Amino acid sequence: MSRARILVLHPALGPLDYRVPPGMAVEPGSIVIVPIGPRQFAGVVWEAERLPTEEIGDNRLRAILAVADAPPIPAPVRRLIEWTADYYLAPPSAVLAMTLRTSAAFEAAPTITEYRATGEVPARLTPQRAQALERIGERQGLVRELAAIAEVSDAVIRGLVKTGAIEAVTVDTQAPYPLPDPGFAPPHLNPAQAAVAGGLRSAVETAAFQPFLLDGVTGSGKTEVYFEAVAAAIEAGRQTLVLLPEIALTEPFLTRFAGRFGCEPVAWHSGLRSSERRRAWRAIASGEAMVTVGARSALFLPYPKLGLIVVDEAHETSFKQEEGVHYHARDVAVMRGMFERCPVVLASATPAIETRHQVEVGRYAELKLPGRYGAAELPKIEAIDLIREPPERGRWLAPRLVAAIEETLKRGEQSLLFLNRRGYAPLTLCRHCGHRFQCPNCTAWMVEHRLLHRLSCHHCGHTMPTPSMCPECKSDDTLVACGPGVERIADEVATLWPEARTAIVTSDTLWSPAKAAEFVSRMEHGAIDIVVGTQLVTKGYHFPNLTLVGVVDADLGLDGGDLRASERTFQQIMQVSGRAGRGEKPGTVFIQTHAPEAQVMQALISGNAEAFYAAETDARREADAPPFGRYAAIIVSSEDKAAAEETARMIGRSAPELAEMHVYGPAPAPLAMLRGRHRFRLLVHARRSFAVQEVIRDWLGGLSWSPRVRVAVDVDPYSFV
Repeated sequence: MSRARILVLHPALGPLDYRVPPGMAVEPGSIVIVPIGPRQFAGVVWEAERLPTEEIGDNRLRAILAVADAPPIPAPVRRLIEWTADYYLAPPSAVLAMTLRTSAAFEAAPTITEYRATGEVPARLTPQRAQALERIGERQGLVRELAAIAEVSDAVIRGLVKTGAIEAVTVDTQAPYPLPDPGFAPPHLNPAQAAVAGGLRSAVETAAFQPFLLDGVTGSGKTEVYFEAVAAAIEAGRQTLVLLPEIALTEPFLTRFAGRFGCEPVAWHSGLRSSERRRAWRAIASGEAMVTVGARSALFLPYPKLGLIVVDEAHETSFKQEEGVHYHARDVAVMRGMFERCPVVLASATPAIETRHQVEVGRYAELKLPGRYGAAELPKIEAIDLIREPPERGRWLAPRLVAAIEETLKRGEQSLLFLNRRGYAPLTLCRHCGHRFQCPNCTAWMVEHRLLHRLSCHHCGHTMPTPSMCPECKSDDTLVACGPGVERIADEVATLWPEARTAIVTSDTLWSPAKAAEFVSRMEHGAIDIVVGTQLVTKGYHFPNLTLVGVVDADLGLDGGDLRASERTFQQIMQVSGRAGRGEKPGTVFIQTHAPEAQVMQALISGNAEAFYAAETDARREADAPPFGRYAAIIVSSEDKAAAEETARMIGRSAPELAEMHVYGPAPAPLAMLRGRHRFRLLVHARRSFAVQEVIRDWLGGLSWSPRVRVAVDVDPYSFV
């Protein structure tokens, strides 16, 4: 070909045509380097008929500079990029960027130089150098990576290199990964598990597209079952992708996988160093990586021979990307399976209503595991009415829960207290003048983190030292913490049981796979008596000696008016309840609530999930809400409030009037300011069969607004703030 259409990694540009120099061979999928102005960008050669653009004469074309030494992006991945961009109204280049997430796509360097601490302390130890050495610890990485970890400049790290406190290390980025052995340690499956595993094996061997809902109660052995499908894919010489909702789950999963297949899979998540990312990307793109486990971004990697996709904990809302391209990994995984012609397994103990609906209409096949594995039984669930049985003044644990923890400690068993709120307290105020600490960048309160001696915004990351006096009235010792976070519950636990060994488990304490592995090891060896944690402990963990779960505030997730509030609360509490009694010892769950008569609480206590889901589904059908109707959010933001409001009103005034679609708003977003940007929202509600993307594309495409204003579209939104 003498000219090629190229999708360039430039957020403001669409596809562009380039000249192919004599002697250079490119094909659709080839990764190339092209010039744009004085700069160079990576891009991918595309089929011209699939990405139309304004064509220019051959004499005006600039030449492709180079073809990357990397495998081409396969056709199914290109189709996935097109579909994702079209469905979620995102620039194709932004979706492509998730496929080319690393320079490894166009750099084949066999080695890379990283740095690590030597243990030596420099003679001139400045505060910044001391901070860097303390925070780096045993970590290793590029200069910029270590600087980011230590929160210092690159110059500080380079200075430590010169003093000998940090040394250079050569890392081989082309070392082959060990191959998993499908026959290494086959599990002993009960009849129900064997039947389901056989069905999944057959689907993999057939090599045809079929979505499955693997619906099994907590502790039923879903992982062991879909591991048999993974084994079938390995035997067939095809790759497997397993998606997990949280980075903290990766390390425990790797250990579990190694026990079954003799080695760890290839990991892909944001915690990887550049060298690890480069090595993993090239192994995946070449087909060498037979099994990859990762976060949602792993979905867009260029597997050339994908034979199975597994979405574990498929109900998790963290699979929905809330920034950039607003995709839902669960749904995109199904589409990738269709393009790859391979089975997709959605595994969950509490499937989303949208997934259940797909089963009902016959698009997904359902595989059920109704009982726990072996002698384990589902825990007994009891409600504690906080109005009738309130905690003691100044405390948050009701007497019946306190007594149950006492008994559990006496038996030498482990307890878990669940509260989905990080930090010590969600609000700090002055009892003298009423001043409340609010984030300067967001419409949100600053959360006290007493362990770190700081106030923090959980939306933008802004932090400040915890003050000793009120900044408004200058009074000393008048600041009070309002409401509990996990740190405050941990303080109460320490007061009640000073001898008990307690662990706080949140994204602040388990911020890496290694930290998660350390926590798992301590739990398994009995080094922890009581865990106080957020939603991070609700998924994936198996601790046979954990027999008691206490939900500190079951009503917390019901606030805010979210259409999925009851469903999320049910899923979250069912998941955390499932941590109890997973071994031979029976488990008990106490749910502290102010509304024990509420439908969701009654469903949890009775264990009647089907009745709950039926009622929720009927309510959605009545409201024409997903999965029976469609929503799309239009979020307008700017540092200039007036500009954002005027743009939002202009978009609202120009909304098309259609019988199948209604537009609500604009209105200030519940989180009216985020990261220094004022926000207004419009909500589009349409029938399920209505082509809402096409209408929104034409609607917004005919408008113009100030470059200071950002307009984002979130199709199928999960967040309404």
